[in-house]
Amino acid sequence: MSQATITSKGQVTIPAIVRNAMKVGAGDKLEFIELTDGRYEVIAVTREVKTLKGFLKSNKTVSIEEMNSAISEAASK
Repeated sequence: MSQATITSKGQVTIPAIVRNAMKVGAGDKLEFIELTDGRYEVIAVTREVKTLKGFLKSNKTVSIEEMNSAISEAASK
């Protein structure tokens, strides 16, 4: 179990073992979700879809019709 202390400014340093397990670092965002029993769950916020633009590179342009055809073909298998 890891612990942290809240500073007078309301800041907390998350222990390295927790940061590593959550795969978060400086500048990453965390979300605090209140559970029904008064406890909180802390979740690492994933990147917005906009930041993934260009992540997958392809030299081939595919039309909507080709995409729909591929989806239909895969669904029929």
